[in-house]
Amino acid sequence: MMNASAASNELRGELRHDEPMAKHTSWRVGGPAAAWFRPADLRDLQVFMAGLEADVPVHWVGLGSNLLVRDGGLPGVVISTHGIIDNIARLGDNFVYAEAGVACAKLARRCSRWGLGPADFFAGIPGTIGGALAMNAGAFGGETWERVNAVDVIDRSGTIRRRHRSEYHVDYRSVTGPAGEWFIGAEFAFIQGAPAGREAIRELLARRKATQPIGVPSCGSVFRNPPGDHAARLIEAAGLKGHRIGGAHVSEMHANFIINDSDATAADIETLIAHVHDTVLAESGIDMVAEVRVIGEPA
Repeated sequence: MMNASAASNELRGELRHDEPMAKHTSWRVGGPAAAWFRPADLRDLQVFMAGLEADVPVHWVGLGSNLLVRDGGLPGVVISTHGIIDNIARLGDNFVYAEAGVACAKLARRCSRWGLGPADFFAGIPGTIGGALAMNAGAFGGETWERVNAVDVIDRSGTIRRRHRSEYHVDYRSVTGPAGEWFIGAEFAFIQGAPAGREAIRELLARRKATQPIGVPSCGSVFRNPPGDHAARLIEAAGLKGHRIGGAHVSEMHANFIINDSDATAADIETLIAHVHDTVLAESGIDMVAEVRVIGEPA
């Protein structure tokens, strides 16, 4: 997995083999990763990337939301940004730099302290900045890339470069840009004095708690909202609230959430996602698209 150049450089981060991904995903399921690396810092990450052989698959995981790892596990290496690569800095009056491992809610709180906005919607995204950048995550009417000015990326050689927003095609829950690169941070543009105070964040979090199953193993929203409609409405209209396969079921509180409440396997969840998709398609003719990334090998 590592070439000779890596052997000559001592990594300072934590490298594990056959690491259960159930420990690192919000669904609490997933087979083992062949290798799991948590770098000590950005320089350590560069050394690690430069030492990887060219054909080794690379997966990035922050808080493990919006991710389903199959029961057979993952070939290649998982790079964990949780708890590291998580600096936030204010750049001038209206700009904020946040690294990939920063929790989105933390960015919302910091912008609130600085009187910058609109940033309160970030409090409703249950993941990190890296994941939010990769999929243009959003909540409560706001989307990540609406605020992006530029991003920093790293490639397989460990080279870091700055890219402008114009180099990416951004759509609803979709971002396409140069291949073979991963986000390690972004510069966000906000407005000074915009409403993003603590009270606004508290109200959004209270609304989220009242309408979504918080505190139980899920990935957040499973399906994208179709144009002009809501995935949750379609799923509920198809009579699928509470529908169960194995240890997984469609939430009674919010139909676009699937809950692991009884030692579900990844296969249970993936089968339930497919069943929900096919049932809604048969009932309404709408071909819903999953937000959740499904990776890895079946058991």
